[in-house]
Amino acid sequence: MASSGTYAFNLSYSQVTLAAFERIQIRAPSIRQEHMTSARTELNLALVTFSNLQPNLWSVETGSITMVAGTATYSVPARTVMILDAWITTTSGSVSNDRYVTPISRTEYASLSNKQTQGPPTQYWFDRLLSPTVTMWPVADSGGPYTFNYFFCTQIQDANLPGGETPNIPYLWLDALVASLAHRFARIYKPELEAIREKDYNRAWEIAATQNV
Repeated sequence: MASSGTYAFNLSYSQVTLAAFERIQIRAPSIRQEHMTSARTELNLALVTFSNLQPNLWSVETGSITMVAGTATYSVPARTVMILDAWITTTSGSVSNDRYVTPISRTEYASLSNKQTQGPPTQYWFDRLLSPTVTMWPVADSGGPYTFNYFFCTQIQDANLPGGETPNIPYLWLDALVASLAHRFARIYKPELEAIREKDYNRAWEIAATQNV
């Protein structure tokens, strides 16, 4: 028998939800509106956990900020979870040079004796506010122009059940998402199954995370 020759398998959020309910022995005919309301909340909380546990390679983007002489702090997108790597591009005529810059902690930034020192920036502090920022040190001088370029992990897109919407995760993570949701459902509807569903989730996460490097 010939194989399918296709690579299109995916699940919608609704299918993820039904699969998770089945793992705690709640079949489709028994699902009510209140189940689906809980499902949307728990799906989004599961994705929050995915963002917290490690950098998700599928949600890495590149950003850039054109720096202004004398300005230390700049906004970054609110969906930024963490900054992975950063470099400064200095342009002189038609020639551009890149230089890696290193992160410092809030404590290290606070310990700088003169935070307004100007020069080519070599360090940055990522302040994880509700509206996050990066603060450069030294503060950009007039020797640029300087561009702060960075790789950053982003929040996973929101989960909504209607319309056949599919998860903002790759194929290799689908089982981990279903297992996570089943574990969350067990907490609410089937406490006697919580331990086994947690074990299943941890195993599915471990398998997926091993490949996410």
